[in-house]
Amino acid sequence: MILAVVGLLAGLGAAWIMLGNEVRRASAADVGLMLAVGWSFLASGLVAWRLRPDNPIGLAMVATGLLRFAEAPFWAQDPVVFTLGHAVGYLYMAGLVYVLLAFPTGWLETPARRAVFIAAVLAAGPLQVVWLLVGGHEQSGSCADCPPNLLEMTHAPDLAAAIQTSQLALGAIGGALAMAVLLQRWRSASAPLRFAITPVIWAGTATFAALVVMLVNHLGGEPLGSAPHVALDVTLTVVALAFLVGVARTRMARSGVAALLTELADAPAPGGLRAALARALRDPSLEVAYWLPAEERFVDSSGTPFRMPRVGDSQVVTMVEREGRRIAALVHDRAVTDDESLVRAAAAAAGLQLENERLQAELRSQLEEVRASRARIVAATQDERRRIERNLHDGTQQRLVSIAMTLGLADAKVATDSEAARRLIAEARGDLSTALEELRELSQGIHPGILTERGLGKAVDELALRMHLPVEVAVRLPERLPTPIETAAYYVISEALTNIAKHAGARRAQIMVGLEDGRAVIAIFDDGRGGADTSQGSGLRGLRDRVEALGGRFVVESPVGEGTVIRAEIPCE
Repeated sequence: MILAVVGLLAGLGAAWIMLGNEVRRASAADVGLMLAVGWSFLASGLVAWRLRPDNPIGLAMVATGLLRFAEAPFWAQDPVVFTLGHAVGYLYMAGLVYVLLAFPTGWLETPARRAVFIAAVLAAGPLQVVWLLVGGHEQSGSCADCPPNLLEMTHAPDLAAAIQTSQLALGAIGGALAMAVLLQRWRSASAPLRFAITPVIWAGTATFAALVVMLVNHLGGEPLGSAPHVALDVTLTVVALAFLVGVARTRMARSGVAALLTELADAPAPGGLRAALARALRDPSLEVAYWLPAEERFVDSSGTPFRMPRVGDSQVVTMVEREGRRIAALVHDRAVTDDESLVRAAAAAAGLQLENERLQAELRSQLEEVRASRARIVAATQDERRRIERNLHDGTQQRLVSIAMTLGLADAKVATDSEAARRLIAEARGDLSTALEELRELSQGIHPGILTERGLGKAVDELALRMHLPVEVAVRLPERLPTPIETAAYYVISEALTNIAKHAGARRAQIMVGLEDGRAVIAIFDDGRGGADTSQGSGLRGLRDRVEALGGRFVVESPVGEGTVIRAEIPCE
């Protein structure tokens, strides 16, 4: 409210200066255009600032509107006011450049935009002051009845003319570059960003074009008279109105949330929720990712893992929560975040439907994981069958064939050379013992005998004794677990210890087995290098399949440099 009053008084004061000078009086058209530009920028800036107080665009527009009134002292007869007006009267051009190039975020995001803004400040500020210091006002020769320039320190008309030419040329080049920047922004903008910036981009392009024509006209001795200056003021007013149109478009976009609520009253078809949100936010590229808390990952509506955008991508993420729980994420164009309240409103409107689709996505993910797990189990079974077949063929079978041949030779020598026969029989006995040991090792790999005979605790103790680092074992079970669960627990521990020995670089490990709420809980800790990933390699993934096939839950926590925790929970009922 204070700024509005200040702006109103500043405009009236500027008009009084321009119309109250009996020596040099401005025309009513000049005063009207100045007020139209200043007040339109003030009004648009105040509206923008009220809607988005965190965005500096609103304040920049207010400042530009106030600076437009600073040109009025050109018409004053008081030397101080006159000199001050000439020193700051063109700074509104720098404000205009900032507003147009920083829209809609409020920041000059590229080196090209910053360079154009710096050029505008240089031309309208320091160079203007230097021009006054060397007697530039008298050099122009355009005001015989003007009061003296109080900043003049020396009278150097040639230098003043060169500075003024530099100002005009720099302004014209900067204006042309600004036009190119705006057009490039419009061409490269995504659909939602283009929707937001189109009115301002085209009004700004027309304004910069008028500015270039005005400056070139001045360089050429003003063959077009004052028409380019009038055209510039008209286009400046259009820029301010374009900002209001943009604000109105934003408010109209909020009606999309109401339409979204109406559309979601009836459960949308598969894929309909994403399409409805995309229409409400005017972003056809919008995607929805659903959060699976048990697995701590995002999936799409089909249950397939979803890759979230990285920092610097054209898309950003807005998390959606319901009753304090994360349920989904909206992945959308960066421009949509210019109105965060609209995104939040759309997410809130679709919250219940997002929760329903999250549950469906979770179910599809589980079904997909079951199918993949079954395929991996079948493949692992076939691989294991081939391994056993290969070991029997290459090892035990060949040794039994050799024993049979040795016994045949011994049989042939029994009658003629009993001593040689005894040596052959002894050799066969040794080979038979080796074959039995190989069969025992093979059966141990299929199902460890100690597990069947003495239970999980003793079997885990034996695994720990084989390790080359200290392993603390704590198996606290009131009774033996059912055979499938006991077997799964054994192999979880065995594979985990194998990984620790091969990859972890750990100094110690700990194994804990117990019962919690009717579930067997197996936990293996190590203090190694961490970084284990269940998606890489078949060992941990196979354990996950084995545990989940029994209705259990398998979790690996392995931050890099902080060790690894493997935890399996299997229902015992």
